[in-house]
Amino acid sequence: MRKTDQEKYFEALRRYEKMMDNKEFQDYSMLFKRHKMEEDLDNLSFERLKALYQKYYMNRAKKNFDQFFKKPNSD
Repeated sequence: MRKTDQEKYFEALRRYEKMMDNKEFQDYSMLFKRHKMEEDLDNLSFERLKALYQKYYMNRAKKNFDQFFKKPNSD
């Protein structure tokens, strides 16, 4: 289960690499190198990865497209 979560987190964070500051990007790249070597992350490293996931992926602004899908009023 943890390996699949780890894969999901890295897949989602790949889009947000350019938004990270220098320290976060270095931490992310170190974790990603360990992931590429198919190494399972320890608890502290996994928590840092989860924190990055929650900061960049879970808290992103969601666009509202309801204005495009309104049904016309019929009287």
